[in-house]
Amino acid sequence: MAKNLLIVESPAKAKTIEKILGEDFEVKSCYGHIRDLEKNDMGIDIKNNYRPRYIVPEDKEKVVKELKSLAKKSGEVWLATDEDREGEAISWHLCEVLGLDPITTKRIVFHEITKPAIQSAVTKPRTVDMNLVNAQQARRVLDRIVGFELSPVLWRKMSMKNNLSAGRVQSVAVRIIAEREREINAFTAVSSFKIEAHFTANDVTGKNVTFQAEGKKQATAENAEKFLQGCIGADYTVLDVQVKPGKKTPAAPFTTSTLQQEASRKLGYSVSRTMLLAQKLYESGKITYMRTDSVSLSDLAMDATANQIRSQYGERYVQPRRFKNKNESAQEAHEAIRPTDMNNMTVEDADCRRLYDLIWKRTMASQMADAELEKTIARIQISTNKEELTANGEVLKFDGFLKVYREDRDDEDMHEEEEQEGVLPPLTVNQKLPLKEMRAIERFTRPLPRYTEASLVKKLEELGIGRPSTYAPTISTILKRGYVEKRDKEGVKRDFRILRLKDKTIEKVVEQENTGAEKSKLFPTDLGLVVTDFLKQYFDDIMDYHFTARIEEEFDEVAQGKLQWNKMIDTFYNPFKKDVDNTIEKAERIKGERELGIDPQSGKKVVTRMGRYGPMVQIGDVTDEEKPKFAKLKNTQSIETITYDEAMELFRLPRNLGAFEEKDVTVNIGRFGPYLAHDGKFYSLSKDFDPYTITFEQATPIIVEKREAKEQRTIKIFEKEKIQLLRGPYGPYIKQGLRNYKLPKEKQDTAADLTLEEVKAIIEEVKANPPKRVPRKKKS
Repeated sequence: MAKNLLIVESPAKAKTIEKILGEDFEVKSCYGHIRDLEKNDMGIDIKNNYRPRYIVPEDKEKVVKELKSLAKKSGEVWLATDEDREGEAISWHLCEVLGLDPITTKRIVFHEITKPAIQSAVTKPRTVDMNLVNAQQARRVLDRIVGFELSPVLWRKMSMKNNLSAGRVQSVAVRIIAEREREINAFTAVSSFKIEAHFTANDVTGKNVTFQAEGKKQATAENAEKFLQGCIGADYTVLDVQVKPGKKTPAAPFTTSTLQQEASRKLGYSVSRTMLLAQKLYESGKITYMRTDSVSLSDLAMDATANQIRSQYGERYVQPRRFKNKNESAQEAHEAIRPTDMNNMTVEDADCRRLYDLIWKRTMASQMADAELEKTIARIQISTNKEELTANGEVLKFDGFLKVYREDRDDEDMHEEEEQEGVLPPLTVNQKLPLKEMRAIERFTRPLPRYTEASLVKKLEELGIGRPSTYAPTISTILKRGYVEKRDKEGVKRDFRILRLKDKTIEKVVEQENTGAEKSKLFPTDLGLVVTDFLKQYFDDIMDYHFTARIEEEFDEVAQGKLQWNKMIDTFYNPFKKDVDNTIEKAERIKGERELGIDPQSGKKVVTRMGRYGPMVQIGDVTDEEKPKFAKLKNTQSIETITYDEAMELFRLPRNLGAFEEKDVTVNIGRFGPYLAHDGKFYSLSKDFDPYTITFEQATPIIVEKREAKEQRTIKIFEKEKIQLLRGPYGPYIKQGLRNYKLPKEKQDTAADLTLEEVKAIIEEVKANPPKRVPRKKKS
């Protein structure tokens, strides 16, 4: 009897499911999407109700051929792709390509790859849900239209290499980052003085301890000094002591976005790394489906978690909770991300272990009791001016869920006032307190921090932009396109003042602190800023947060069968197309230009602008008789913030560092970055060296090292024709100018003996018959 054929997206998932289903089923992978829109002419028939034209990509032809062959031999074909819209669309494409009827073909869904879940799914198959398919198709078609129509507008209106692109969600994500950057650049720090008093008292053991109380902030140094002067010779008396119970409640189990956020905060993982590891855990049957916006747990999962808590920590720690989604719009999957078996406290795979531990702990904590606190607030009166100080203390009376897990927060959610409160010693009303010292410390207001990948996901989710499956690809795209970069920023030293009252005298000191340091933050590039401004000016709907969120809601309505997908596209396309045509006809070219001043030597204008190869400074104009001078901006500089002095400093290049082997060594920045020049040869500089500060002593070893490395690589050089025969990691090859040509296998052992004519013949042969590029497989 022929086996049933069950098709899933990935080989790992196929392997896990095949073990569960046994001999009745052969489980095969289609390796993600097997069809995509044609590249030519958008791949959409606009005039025929936006009908998509799908093709099987070259790299999927072999997979499709194999699946067709297996489908013919099998008893019945079952589809078991993921349960979200993307998975539903893959199932429909399989029906179309394999000649299956989507109305009768069995389709099973599950949100965990465990024996009970798979066996249960097989007993109640359904068919392909065309509403979900149409929602995915609507997203794909609309995003293709936006990209296909907008990107050429950017090519025409901006003098950059033709790799510019615009996308519906990616452009809005760049706008969010750009606006935050401009808020930071426009921010002016305002100082005030924090009043801190340090007292002593006996703790419960009779030991004399120091504790802190705080007074009202003072706006200026003068006010702060006046306040301290008013405290000279004062007595400090406890006016009032309040003891209040408090509690902390655990966070809900993970959704896709909260997992991405917490893995970034606690583990330092990028959003894409988190999703890669989560997918690995899901496909090996360790966790439930990883693309979800639901926070609920099944009854079985809640019982299993409660039993685990009970066995590890006792009954007092158990508190079953049902969490509800704030956003009910898009239930792409029906349960939060959790372990499939709470008895498995860890996993063997080293890469996945830390993420699994995080998921396990978060799930456990969500079903545990509140942490119980005791908060103490003491008011202390100053006898000389009747002002008050406040001391706060906090004691953890019962740890509850904190025994397992504590949620982290983003920088922007943290406040200086929320410093960890310690334990206060026992205090009584009318108790006199001896003052050790009182300080007025200058503190500065801070701008909101730049986004991390995690906080950007959080912002996109708050705005209703994107869905669980789109966050990671959106961030990857804006980084890859060069609109945003992820990097660290060094802090700068800043003076701050301290006024200290001790033993009836006030001392003034100035200390330094490091401010503005940031790690792994998202910075808009000049390209990102310029493109954002252009799109906001001419395509305000596309760049509008509410409009983008409304489009997401319409996709949800299509998924629920409330809206026809092509009608939705039509409503969007007609006004959008008018904007495109109008922009191409009337919009000026994008300059992204800012005037900085006048060059004192030539009297010519100094501007900073976007050039063909990135942001630069220009002295003079292309219409001048003399050719303008150009200098590339450093990676840490921006068109929007560079000063005149910083711009003029860039024209110090090229620098002559001195003579080596009787030839000058110069350093400069070219199209491909900084380099050293010596004796007609060029040597690229690594990021470790700054072309503006590198010394002769640092440069000469680089030249020697690179020259020796090149000599070892060189087999033969034809100087006149500028052709080289070089050794590479994959064998000998020919280099002519910037192009490389692979040697035929039969010529590789005798590369040193090749004549100029033979080398030219190989180059011509490769040009006439270029090697076929093998497309990279898309991840499922």
